Amino acid sequence: MAGTVIIGAGPGIGRSVALRFAREGSPITLVARSAATLDPLAAELGTALALTADVTDEKSLKTALDTAGRERGEPDVVVYNAAIIQADTPGELSVEGHLAAWSVNVVGAITTAAHVAPGMAERGSGTIIVTGGMPEAVPAYTSLSLGKAGVRALVSLLDTEFGPSGVHVATVTVAGAVAKGSPFDPDDIAEHYWRLHTQPRSEWEQEIVHTGLPVSGV
Repeated sequence: MAGTVIIGAGPGIGRSVALRFAREGSPITLVARSAATLDPLAAELGTALALTADVTDEKSLKTALDTAGRERGEPDVVVYNAAIIQADTPGELSVEGHLAAWSVNVVGAITTAAHVAPGMAERGSGTIIVTGGMPEAVPAYTSLSLGKAGVRALVSLLDTEFGPSGVHVATVTVAGAVAKGSPFDPDDIAEHYWRLHTQPRSEWEQEIVHTGLPVSGV
C-alpha cells in the first residue's frame, strides 16, 4: 500500500481515520494548516509524515501533495477532511466570509482531487473520500450547509469523470456533531472510510451517511 494522505488532519475524524488506516499497515501523511495541530497526532502515530499547508492556497496544497508523493509514493487513498464549521444564518456573513468558507469546504477539495485523480486514473486504482455533513440544509448553519451540498455535487462530478478509470470517489456524510463516546464517535465514523476504500468495484458506494446508529463490525 503506497499510503494514505489525510488533509485536514486533527484531533477528531482526521485522527481516527489516520489510526484506522495505520492499523492496516498504510503509511500515513498528515496535512494541516499549523504544526500545533499536526505535532500531537504525528507523535502519536510515530511514523507519519507531517506537512503544513493551507487548503485555500493552491500552491501550498499542491506542494504538500507532491511532497507526499515523493516521500511515500503516489497515494492509494486521499481523504479531504478540512472544513470551516461555524454558525451563520442567511444574510449574516459578508461576501468575504462566504468565499472564505467555500474556499475551505469545497475549493480545497477540488484542488486536491484535480491534482491526485489523474495519476490514480492512469494506474487504474485509487480512493478519494471527502468528509461531508448536513444531509439536510439548516438555516442556522448556512455556509456549512452550502458547502456540504457542494461536496455532494463535487463527488458526483468526480465519480463521473474518474470512476470509469478505476478511481473510487465518495463522501462520508456525518449527520451530527462529532464527539468521543457519543453516537458520532470519530472512531466509529472512521470505519466508513476504511469500508469505502476496501469495497469491490462492483459494490462501490458514492455516499455513506453516518446517522449515529452502530456501524457494522465495530
